[in-house]
Amino acid sequence: MIAPLEVLRFSVGTLTAIPVTPPRSFGPDVTVPGIVVAPIAVAPLGALVALVLWGGRELDLAPLAVGVTAIAALALASRAFHLDGLADTVDALTSSYDAERSLEVMRRGDAGPAGAAALALVLGIQAAAVAAVATSAWGPVLAGVLVCVSRGTATVMSLRGVPAARSTGLASTYVGRVSLPLAAASWLVLTGVLAAVFVLDDQPWWRGVVCAAVALGATAWLIRRASRRFGGVAGDVYGAAIEVSLALMLLAAT
Repeated sequence: MIAPLEVLRFSVGTLTAIPVTPPRSFGPDVTVPGIVVAPIAVAPLGALVALVLWGGRELDLAPLAVGVTAIAALALASRAFHLDGLADTVDALTSSYDAERSLEVMRRGDAGPAGAAALALVLGIQAAAVAAVATSAWGPVLAGVLVCVSRGTATVMSLRGVPAARSTGLASTYVGRVSLPLAAASWLVLTGVLAAVFVLDDQPWWRGVVCAAVALGATAWLIRRASRRFGGVAGDVYGAAIEVSLALMLLAAT
């Protein structure tokens, strides 16, 4: 039986820059629950973003500059792991229509013009939107929660029936292994948390539902697109889903 600590080590060590002891195993019995608990594992990153936004607001610093700083801190605290996935995925999608060629472009990891443009656009939306979100009373907390919820898209990417683009690699241990009831329960909880934070911020509860729906829609589109172009999803596509979902949720929250 795998100890919960092993699962948490995998999730924290993969999704954050927090130094932890690697798990003894990287099998599905560790990686699958590790993907499901991703929103909890990145709670320190959400707290970091909230702290930066709150501190900048209390010091009366330029809002947009504070937003950029918060997103930069998030990138550093996650080792820019998901940003790398975003760039690689976009480069692969805009390369050859041959699946093997596209996967090779994704694997190389050297950002091309399409990947660089995607990074600039997505980071720009994130920074500007998070600056706007932070202006309300509980805005910094809401932004931090959105950071955590965005990592929940990994559970959807891992749904049974979603094909893996490669038969090897870490992603192959969790792609297509999460049941629909588990994913649905996870997102019901995440949506409820979002709705509660919006109410705490004196905003309509249904805005949390909208943010969750936007993230799920973007993730579903990426799954469909990657399946058609690459034959399935790869680890980099997870990163793209997380970054795009965060940008869209922050924008919807404004």
